[in-house]
Amino acid sequence: MDTVTHTLFGLTLYAAVDKKDFTPNQKKALLLTTVVGSNIPDIDVISAWWDTAGRYQMWHRGITHSIFLVPVWAAIMSLFNWLVFKVKGWKLLAMGLLAVFIHNTSDLFNAWGTGYVEPFATTRVTFGTIPIVDFTFWAIMLGGLLFSKIKKPTNQPRVYKIVWALMISHLIIQSVQGYALHQKYADQYDEFALAAGFVPGQFQMIGKKGDTVTISNANVFTEPKLTVQLKSKESSNLDRLFMENPKAKTLHEWSPFVVIVDNDKEIGIYDPRFYRNGESFLYESISK
Repeated sequence: MDTVTHTLFGLTLYAAVDKKDFTPNQKKALLLTTVVGSNIPDIDVISAWWDTAGRYQMWHRGITHSIFLVPVWAAIMSLFNWLVFKVKGWKLLAMGLLAVFIHNTSDLFNAWGTGYVEPFATTRVTFGTIPIVDFTFWAIMLGGLLFSKIKKPTNQPRVYKIVWALMISHLIIQSVQGYALHQKYADQYDEFALAAGFVPGQFQMIGKKGDTVTISNANVFTEPKLTVQLKSKESSNLDRLFMENPKAKTLHEWSPFVVIVDNDKEIGIYDPRFYRNGESFLYESISK
């Protein structure tokens, strides 16, 4: 998910806790835990500052997003709260665990994926059933905020618990539909991936068979509609590309499958899941 969504997740977690008996420092510690915990795995973006080997594509959403680092991030935040706010407790640690878990797990459901089981495997785990920027999540959280401000319910944390229930329901409904599409069509291809659209229930279905990649608009109620067909130069030798452009080698490792471009002017590869308006923004090449 994007930074805005992760931050909103943190604020919504904070709002879902009954704080009527909290001290000011306890409230500050909880707010820091939910908001920072909802964003801290993305601290890996600083790796771009020293990336001279073209590995950032693998470093971002890599080890910092591992399920095995969730307790580490939660422990760091608990230590900070104890040192700065003089607040500690198992409930605060649990909120840290939950906030980081939600970040790492929600990122699994969009096309970018995460290194969820690093360091034991570097494969990007991705389901492609939720867009990176999901406006449905935003709408549900905005609806909860407006209801709380306008109706002023006596139990406001309950409102935000319902917000979380609705967001989880949206995630489940999207994922069930994505799973149904995968079960129905994946066997028709050598490689298959999904990328969720901004409209709930709408997906792009990307399939590769031999040297042909097809991208279709799909949902569970109608037959897929082909939008573009691409040819991949599968016989091309990519050694020179990888040697002269290390980012291309990283992209090849990171993507579930790629389209190879080899013509008189250049040789390159791109990830077809991000193909829009005649090109993919994840494209690496060299000139001939």
